[in-house]
Amino acid sequence: MVKARKYVVVKRFDGVPKRSDFEIVEYELPPLKDGEILIKAEWISVDPYLRAFHSTLKLPYDQFSFQVGVVQESRDPKYPVGTKVVSHKGWCDYTIDKDNEIIPSKTIPDTVYKIPDLKGLSESLAVGCVGMPGVSAYFGFLEICKPKPGETVVVTGAAGAVGSLVGQIAKIKGCKVIGFAGSDEKVNWLEKELGFDKAFNYKTANIENALKAAAPNGVDCYFDNVGGEISTIIMNQMNELGRVTICGCISVYNEDLNKLPKGEMLQPMILFKELKIEGFIIWRKFQRWNEGFSQIVEWIKNGQLKPKEHVTEGFDKLYDAFIGMLNGQNMGKAVVKI
Repeated sequence: MVKARKYVVVKRFDGVPKRSDFEIVEYELPPLKDGEILIKAEWISVDPYLRAFHSTLKLPYDQFSFQVGVVQESRDPKYPVGTKVVSHKGWCDYTIDKDNEIIPSKTIPDTVYKIPDLKGLSESLAVGCVGMPGVSAYFGFLEICKPKPGETVVVTGAAGAVGSLVGQIAKIKGCKVIGFAGSDEKVNWLEKELGFDKAFNYKTANIENALKAAAPNGVDCYFDNVGGEISTIIMNQMNELGRVTICGCISVYNEDLNKLPKGEMLQPMILFKELKIEGFIIWRKFQRWNEGFSQIVEWIKNGQLKPKEHVTEGFDKLYDAFIGMLNGQNMGKAVVKI
């Protein structure tokens, strides 16, 4: 028998999740059945969607997320011992999984797949830019915004796991890129290292005036990770036939999402500017993830895309890494080394 540990969510989050909302449970895993594999976690991801989906689930539940692990024992010939895999078993050090057929949908998939061909890059990237966040940026931006060379693109949450990739992909496609982030350090990173044309600290800048100065001819594409008032301001400065991807709304994740939020009226600007606004959840594209992975790896290898990770070490630090990410302490992808 293998002894395992996992984080279980036992209390409903009230605002920012508290350490007492989780319990670390130790238990013994049963012997493997035919078709199952035993996985030892090596890297575990923390992402905003862990908070967003919380209110949709019944308590208690095992804390889900993506992880990279190595097969320790196998009853599936497709996954021999030593195979590196990505699974969605979450905050646990050992887990049993099996190869499930995935039906694209809005629900969180129970999936395991072999780690993509990273061509020598760090395996941690398989839960970052060559994982779910990477294909969220890739498909969410390219297939909804459909950017054209010379267009102006705005990204909120621009220093996060998804936003930092969207901005770089937009530059690859020949666009002018403006980012909003939460600190001067992040602004400097976006401009000096990632090549954003302009970035602003939304906490200190006059967003409306800053955007007018940086984009005097208006905004063509907007990739929204944040929601809230900043999104209203940006959409009000969009050009006719502008395109908007709604990939996240982290500004309200700690609110009660079962209650109808109050906000400014967007319909006039959507109507008169004929904006296209589309929500995007990556699970629907699951069957095409490898397409995105291959292109992203190619961009990294040829130097067009620069991944950045915020690494925390230790299974017992998962909660701290999660809260740090929700508070914007990370630049790039937040990941935990087990």
